[in-house]
Amino acid sequence: MMEGETAPKSAAAVRPPVSISFEFFPPKSPAGEENLWRAAGRLAALQPAFCSLTYGANGSSQENALRWLGSLQKESKRPVAAHLTCVGASRGAVDDIARGFWDIGIRHIVALRGDAPDATQKFQPHPDGYANAAELVAGLKRIGDFEISVAAYPEIHPDATSSIADLDHLKRKIDAGATRAMTQFFFEPETFLRFADRAQMHGIDVPIIPGILTSPNFPHVIRMARRCGTSIPAWLTHMVEGLEQEPEVRKLVAMTIALEQCRRLYQAGVRDFHFYTLNHADLSQAICHMLGFRAIASTGTPGEIAA
Repeated sequence: MMEGETAPKSAAAVRPPVSISFEFFPPKSPAGEENLWRAAGRLAALQPAFCSLTYGANGSSQENALRWLGSLQKESKRPVAAHLTCVGASRGAVDDIARGFWDIGIRHIVALRGDAPDATQKFQPHPDGYANAAELVAGLKRIGDFEISVAAYPEIHPDATSSIADLDHLKRKIDAGATRAMTQFFFEPETFLRFADRAQMHGIDVPIIPGILTSPNFPHVIRMARRCGTSIPAWLTHMVEGLEQEPEVRKLVAMTIALEQCRRLYQAGVRDFHFYTLNHADLSQAICHMLGFRAIASTGTPGEIAA
């Protein structure tokens, strides 16, 4: 924090020093596999609290989940969190997958309801499945003493009937046994800070970690934002227009946006950051370097952001 500044009180004001974590997704090709391990290796050298691997419903990533998770543990040499959803599977099938995670040493699960495979359809629980993430969390705690992270939505889940109903559901997930919440990505730091304060007033007392998206592919980012209900501020649209044929400039702009988010959140007292890497290391690594993190072969003390 810059000298002389006083952080406002907020549920986001959590313990120092700074903690970072990274999300990856299973590759779909040999080239994608090479890219994943290259990114995972570079970012694992920053000693994150954990790395997580997403879990695709009804697809190849589901079939290969154990193999990819085992490889990520081996390659990163860091604690690994496995994503798990309720989509398209009975309780028994989901429980079996969780037991498989436990058997290979996974002790941290990111428990999610998940979305319908067809983006145009509403989520429908399996007739014999978990109806939502709160039920999934409770089921996982019956299987083993997992550390469980869940999702939070600073701008309300698209299926929620109101902001209060959304906070009620988050509270049920925490009461069922979740130990932290990680948010959907957002563009305005104030969006996260207001949400964290509302969550605290709602009786949610676990750490709420901001999800930071690092991607220079702005058309893809905007499509993702529209699907998940993330507001797209006018300044962002203006900032990225005209850069379609300028990949290097897009990278610089994307890094500036994400770094400014982290800087402002840090000044407000935030000390934990979860990065959605999209299996690319460069932007996340650059931002974490400016947060004070260095690869283990280098010197430096993480935890103090550049002013």
